[in-house]
Amino acid sequence: MTRSICIIDGHPDPDPDHLIHALCDAYAEGAEATNHKVSRIRVADLNVPFLTSQAEFNDPPPEPILSQREKIAEADHVFIAFPLWLGGMPARLKAFFEQAARAEFFLKTRESNAGWPERMMKGKSARIVVTMGMPDLIYRFGMDAGALKALERGVLGLSGFKPMHHTIIGSVDELTPSKVESWFTFMKEIGGEAV
Repeated sequence: MTRSICIIDGHPDPDPDHLIHALCDAYAEGAEATNHKVSRIRVADLNVPFLTSQAEFNDPPPEPILSQREKIAEADHVFIAFPLWLGGMPARLKAFFEQAARAEFFLKTRESNAGWPERMMKGKSARIVVTMGMPDLIYRFGMDAGALKALERGVLGLSGFKPMHHTIIGSVDELTPSKVESWFTFMKEIGGEAV
């Protein structure tokens, strides 16, 4: 089944040599090879202001966020990749999600007086890839995969994304060329399956 996929490349540095950019490229290659429709959001290319008030949050975001978030709205599946920085996602990616969430994009709450807000992303699935310098087992068990869980349970889970899958790639500075290639192969495979 052909799906519409939005790839969110969450690395804030546009330098093409970063592993995150290459992983996103491999995922896109696998998706396009199996005739999925692919759109991309590169956070490094966006001027993303920080959200500063509830009043701002209630209004639609400025461009280019407004048109970029339409790629999420049109997608059946969202692929998000980012490097772990100081135990969390980079600030620019977090700011992007905050800006994209404005004006009830992820959750519709204004018309609901009681009960759970309307999940605006219901019917969409997601895959998250996180890279880091530390071993993945330390992140999973020593740090309880905090940034990953916050994204899965927060923005994505609350707004209705299901199912969600994740991949954690640790010790990136120690990856051999063959191990990097095996990660690219894996990204192409899951991109083709859109999972």
